[in-house]
Amino acid sequence: MTIGVTLGSTTVQRTIDTTVELAREARDAGLHSAWFGQTFAYDSPSLAAIVGREVPGLQVGTSAIPVFGRHPLLVSSQAQTAQAATGGRYHLGLALGTRHLTESGFGIPYERPIGLLREFLTALRPLLETGSADFHGELLTATTPYSAAVPGARPTVPVLVAAMGPQALRVSGELADGVLPFLAGPRALAEHVVPAVTAAATAAGRPAPRIVALVPGVVTADAAAVRESAAEALALYERIPSYQRAIERSGAARAADLAVIGDEETVAAEVQRYREAGATEVVFTATELNGEEDRRRTWKLLGELSRG
Repeated sequence: MTIGVTLGSTTVQRTIDTTVELAREARDAGLHSAWFGQTFAYDSPSLAAIVGREVPGLQVGTSAIPVFGRHPLLVSSQAQTAQAATGGRYHLGLALGTRHLTESGFGIPYERPIGLLREFLTALRPLLETGSADFHGELLTATTPYSAAVPGARPTVPVLVAAMGPQALRVSGELADGVLPFLAGPRALAEHVVPAVTAAATAAGRPAPRIVALVPGVVTADAAAVRESAAEALALYERIPSYQRAIERSGAARAADLAVIGDEETVAAEVQRYREAGATEVVFTATELNGEEDRRRTWKLLGELSRG
């Protein structure tokens, strides 16, 4: 099982140069990958391409780009460009997004999200694999009057979906390479996420899916204070239905209960629980919650675990 970290932050706007330096630190600590969220600020595939090119040996990915407000042709161009720039170390994450951000930010209705996800993935895969598409669906059209292939974008960009609900997991198993569940603890992974997406992949004749579990966590000597910070930082997810269900399936009462907080032994044991639940990769988020000293301490442990 490989281990990575997210480099985006909801509390700090870092410059690109600072992000590159953090990525070097992550690689040197022994971490396998660095991931970037997609908000209304940085373009995450562009940032991943820059970081991946500047920091050889580090896998980079986006987690995740909402399909509402995007088009497969444009996302394919972004993803293939990042893949070519990084020498094949880019991973594309997609998401359904939320009704609030979709309708308030883009001014478009948040309708038929599962249908849109299915059509988006159906159109996207041939674009990434062959540089061509001729898809005419109910919700989108994607055709290529000339090639959309990017030279050097090999191997084919892997596609992961931030899926946790039954329908999204089924579509992801059929059409994607894996999933990026967030706030789905070991219980939710073992009992819900892994069986559902694996069954769908098997039925579709696809390889076993990647399970990239995103986990908020900090190695610290002040667990109580960090837990309080986590409760504040993660509270917004408790108002989003998909995350509410994931939290409940994990046996937790609130999002902060799923944050992995404590000393090295405590955090290492929790990482092992995710492995046993079926995670093929673990990506720690929110490691900066209690400042730089604890972030470095967290990365040091995760790097050691990643190296085995």
